Amino acid sequence: MRLPRFMILPVLAMLAGCGASGDRAMARNVDANAQEAGNEAAPGPLSPLTVRTAGGVVRLDVEVAQTPQARASGLMFRRALAPDSGMLFLFLPPQIAAFWMKDTLIPLDMLFIRVDGTIAMIAPQVQPNTLETVSAGTPVVAVLELKGGRAAELGIKEGDLVNWGACVAPGAPQDRTSAILDFCPGA
Repeated sequence: MRLPRFMILPVLAMLAGCGASGDRAMARNVDANAQEAGNEAAPGPLSPLTVRTAGGVVRLDVEVAQTPQARASGLMFRRALAPDSGMLFLFLPPQIAAFWMKDTLIPLDMLFIRVDGTIAMIAPQVQPNTLETVSAGTPVVAVLELKGGRAAELGIKEGDLVNWGACVAPGAPQDRTSAILDFCPGA
């Protein structure tokens, strides 16, 4: 059977969509199997991050959740989080972000970061495995998740200034994605 010319592109688009959908379904199954086996997700790209507090500058190395898949899974199924690490979720354009702790095994601190780099809200010690949403109720450019209780231990408070990327570690090796990972409003 020969398709009319105007039908070729829609048919190709449907076929391409079927392959991609199947790949996504297979990836979800592989990911679910790995999680059931107790394997933790592979870390995303790392970025240096600083928080300017009343007591000085705190330096962390955080994973950056850049892709929709990374943002959806976040720190789910992680059994531990190093004290000076975390995960940074970027929102471009800025938006009102809401998070839950479904399938998250450890308590987390959530720091909601405004466009000017200041912390709008800290949700401390958010309990694991809940569907209750946490939001600052105001547009944010990022949310930083830390080990539960770590923000208080480091003296991090609402209003403190957050930077990440090249301004935090000048001269550090840069990859092709680093330009979108630079956020330096207070530098």
